[in-house]
Amino acid sequence: MRAVELRGFGGPEVLTVCERPRPEPGAGEVLIRVQAAGVNRPDVVQRQGKYPPPPGASDLPGLEVAGEVVALGQGVQTLAIGESVCALLTGGGYAEYAAAPASQVLPVPAGLDMVQAAALPEAAFTVWNNLFMRAALKSGERLLVHGGASGIGTTAIQLAHARGVTVYTTVGTAQKATLCEALGARRAIRYRDEDFVEVISECTDGQGVDVILDMIGGDYLPRNLKCLAEDGRHVSIAFLHGARVELNFMPVMLRRLTLTGSTLRARSVAFKAEVAAQLSREVWPLIEGGRLAPVIDSTFPLASAAEAHRRMDSGAHAGKIVLTN
Repeated sequence: MRAVELRGFGGPEVLTVCERPRPEPGAGEVLIRVQAAGVNRPDVVQRQGKYPPPPGASDLPGLEVAGEVVALGQGVQTLAIGESVCALLTGGGYAEYAAAPASQVLPVPAGLDMVQAAALPEAAFTVWNNLFMRAALKSGERLLVHGGASGIGTTAIQLAHARGVTVYTTVGTAQKATLCEALGARRAIRYRDEDFVEVISECTDGQGVDVILDMIGGDYLPRNLKCLAEDGRHVSIAFLHGARVELNFMPVMLRRLTLTGSTLRARSVAFKAEVAAQLSREVWPLIEGGRLAPVIDSTFPLASAAEAHRRMDSGAHAGKIVLTN
């Protein structure tokens, strides 16, 4: 099969088309003929040499795919050959075929094409796990999402809004602000022109937000604490501004704040299976009911994966970048 591998670490130019043996599905796995594969920030970090695959995972980048089931591993009874599916992977998505645990495979929601379906798993698993499982976000609460125009951000805005949450977000441009507000954000804050701490205070009458989903880190962390309401929860999922920062923990104690975070890739199949089951019950009906849809920025052929990464590196994208076969 054709695939895209890393010839060393560095810029997008290290992504190289190659020939690899077609994977064989192991016990409990299925083989998917990949029609589309999502491009995600962890792929970029892996390309830079800062995010190695967990033990046993494919060395090929790519954490989500959509396509057709073409083979079943031993013991798989929940899926059938020929089904249209999307799946969360630990790697190997930048290829014509990919193996995935059957428990991490979900049907393509009615009304979505393969490109849209490939843009779902990584963002849906990440957002659901962090906002609704870890942070226990509830209807009637307030949420601040940093990076609202990203794949994670556009998913978080729509899902939280659909579940009765008031959403605020930060974005870099007026166009991205318009997009995020159309998706359900009460206010999109242009961080280059506005102080998000001041805007959140104004919008919430000084009360703050109940939950923050942060992928920026660094100097944003102490500012985020100022935005949290009493008993607020702060969830870190990435550190674009760095993982180290000096914090005053007095507000954490006085306002009973919770600081948490997670990564998904190295979690067990059993854990991801539980997330998938919750997505099937709680999120897929929203998608099929038209209340949530992946935002697609652009598509590139598999052989142009380097160009897709250049698009992501530019920061100009809004929504998901997807590779097609």
